[in-house]
Amino acid sequence: MTRNLKYFGFRTALNSRQRSVLRRLACALLILGSVSGIRAEDLVPLTPKLPAPAFAGTPKDAPEGTDVEAPTGKPRAPLMVPKDVKNLAPGSKVTTSDANATPAAIGKITDGDKEAVDTSIVLLRKGTQYVQFDLGAPSEIFAVLFWHAHDSPKVYRGVVVQVSDDPSFAQDVKTLFNNDKANTSGRGVGTDREYYESNEGKLVDAKGVKARYVRLYSHGSTDSALNEYTEVEIYGRPAK
Repeated sequence: MTRNLKYFGFRTALNSRQRSVLRRLACALLILGSVSGIRAEDLVPLTPKLPAPAFAGTPKDAPEGTDVEAPTGKPRAPLMVPKDVKNLAPGSKVTTSDANATPAAIGKITDGDKEAVDTSIVLLRKGTQYVQFDLGAPSEIFAVLFWHAHDSPKVYRGVVVQVSDDPSFAQDVKTLFNNDKANTSGRGVGTDREYYESNEGKLVDAKGVKARYVRLYSHGSTDSALNEYTEVEIYGRPAK
């Protein structure tokens, strides 16, 4: 066990209680690695290309009626993912609940253009709407990164991210993120915090979940009743 503790970088003098806690942590990490087949040395920081920021500074006051995370003013900490993951979204089939959305408009959600300009934004109708991605086959998904319209520090409502092997999302559904405390989407009451849109987008740690379909819900924002999407990236690899 001493060797295992050194592997994780624990070389300082510790009391007996601290050593016990760290031994349990080391064992848990080793077991997790053996189960998932992922070694620490096989992980790399996820470094997506970010668009230019559209505004400076951070909001001082939260919009009325929101439960929004306070901005840190610092870059987001990197998420560690397997080094062989890639963005699967561009090769996926994208559909939406908005029957009025054209194929050309939907195609902009995965075209790589993340800038905070009108021509980059896809508008979906009012109310709860979703966009869905068919990855073509079950995949190990490690991160879902998405940008609504980030031209101002608005807060989007009813944001839910789910995955499933059922295209209708009627069964075998796993929720990765849900801040829909009003349950406007009917996908369950969310417990995650609301957040301000920014050029960093919203990064959801999917922890290697296996699924073929990814679905993102929203219910307008503090600026508009419309649902806006600029880009969605899904980082994963074929399921083993």
